Amino acid sequence: MLDMDGTILDLAYDNYMWLTHIPERWGEKNGMSLGEARKHLFARYGAAQGELHWYCLDHWSERLDLDVMQLHRENHERIDFLPGAKEFLAAIHGMEIEVLLVTNSHGDTLELKNQVTGLGKYFDGIHSSHSYGFAKERQEFWGALQAEIGFDPHTTMFVDDTMRVLRSAAEFGVEHLVAITRPDTSEPPKEGGEFKSVEGVANLLL
Repeated sequence: MLDMDGTILDLAYDNYMWLTHIPERWGEKNGMSLGEARKHLFARYGAAQGELHWYCLDHWSERLDLDVMQLHRENHERIDFLPGAKEFLAAIHGMEIEVLLVTNSHGDTLELKNQVTGLGKYFDGIHSSHSYGFAKERQEFWGALQAEIGFDPHTTMFVDDTMRVLRSAAEFGVEHLVAITRPDTSEPPKEGGEFKSVEGVANLLL
């Protein structure tokens, strides 16, 4: 099981969208500087983080009175694989293992990113938390996913860049967990925490 943003795709795109572009547009709409807009929006982001609506573009479009999906489309050229990720996917696609994309991404952004990168062809299944009603940070998500696909927590590897998600998977009993330490190529690597860690998925083939 592989996460998408920050594990397969460069989180630099999402960070630019949510930390710069959307605050800029919202600030222009509301007569605020970028700094003022960020202060207001970051407080809203923090209150929603870890819940499903944090990842929901419809939620933010309504709350901010902006076409958030259109803003994402306008910047689609920033969407890209992390270094070595495409080659990693091509390599494991030929192995006798089931490879699943397990993401919190909203369906609209998932579709956009698939259109830009073609990543869907490398996976045997794609599972968005929006189909289950709970984010990956919640135990209910893992229970619903297991009920649908019947994965064995003892033999499943799950790779993600978010500590809260990895801890939720660990609580559910997923034994083989890997943290990505450089999800955003515009920033230096971060700590892997209590989990086995690699800078990028390509390192899993070494």
